[in-house]
Amino acid sequence: MKSISELHLNRRQLLATASAMGLCCTVGSAWAADEIPEVFIKRITSETLDTIKADKSLRNGDVTKIMQLVDSKLMPHVNFRRMTALATGPAWRKATPEQQKRLQDEFKILLVRTYSGALSQVSDQVVVVKPLRAGQEDKNLVVNTEVRGKGDPIQLDYRLEKTPGEGAGWMIFDLNVLGVWLVENYRTQFSKEINIGGIDALIASLATRNKTNAKAS
Repeated sequence: MKSISELHLNRRQLLATASAMGLCCTVGSAWAADEIPEVFIKRITSETLDTIKADKSLRNGDVTKIMQLVDSKLMPHVNFRRMTALATGPAWRKATPEQQKRLQDEFKILLVRTYSGALSQVSDQVVVVKPLRAGQEDKNLVVNTEVRGKGDPIQLDYRLEKTPGEGAGWMIFDLNVLGVWLVENYRTQFSKEINIGGIDALIASLATRNKTNAKAS
């Protein structure tokens, strides 16, 4: 299975991925704690689409602005450490804290640049959240949605966890775009890199790819 960045996703897929990540979501943790998961997902995805439609620089794929928005608005509502750890597999536990940080940083850049191409494609899309399946646990709960507009509906699913304690809220840690779970997809590629040269080889590979992408943008 190829990585998402190597699949050369079509425009509809990229749009779905960008919407899933909620590049401009403004969810407060206290507010999110009181929401049922379907409402949480409906709100952040709708706000994302509305914000992109209203912001020309986002629609044009301003990578610098996207990165700023991800850091300030998205990351508080994505368990990116868990996402990176799951994608890396057993090697994550053997990595040093510095290696984990570098890997997490490069992985985030890769994802953001992958999604940036979607921003210019937003037009009349709306998000429809499907009823939650019964019997799911708060540590691994899936919310199924569709992004609807011109053409066929786009399948878009979110894997969430409920954080415990004061200020608890829903956190996204995986995404399913048209039947492809991002963590599983990246794990296949990451495993090959790690088997060849270890965690440092994976970090170097991601860094090289990100530099190449930056020059091309």
